[in-house]
Amino acid sequence: MIGRLNHVAIAVPDLDAAAAQYRGTLGADVGAPQDEPDHGVTVVFITLPNTKIELLYPLGENSPIQGFLDKNPAGGIHHICYEVEDILAARDKLKSEGARVLGTGEPKIGAHGKPVLFLHPKDFNGCLVELEQI
Repeated sequence: MIGRLNHVAIAVPDLDAAAAQYRGTLGADVGAPQDEPDHGVTVVFITLPNTKIELLYPLGENSPIQGFLDKNPAGGIHHICYEVEDILAARDKLKSEGARVLGTGEPKIGAHGKPVLFLHPKDFNGCLVELEQI
């Protein structure tokens, strides 16, 4: 059901510093910051030959990333994102297998302009999983 690894998301306490580190120290192709109010984050995508890294920074008072950074002040891996061809079919199959979909269970539009869903980390070995329809 899952396809390619779309990205690994890293929550960071300083978005500018993290982007500069990837750009300068690692020589990566770093995109511009992009606010995603529906998800409460500002993101920066780093394009790699085989996938992407998504830097996450809190946007607004109710950002879920702020809670993560409160527990992990230095930042850290927040989630991984896999591509799926049909997000509704994937959701329904996962739910039938006992996996919990976060939020309302309805896809939201993600940072790439495509439908996304998040799966409960307790159902996936402690890892928050995002699914993105390709």
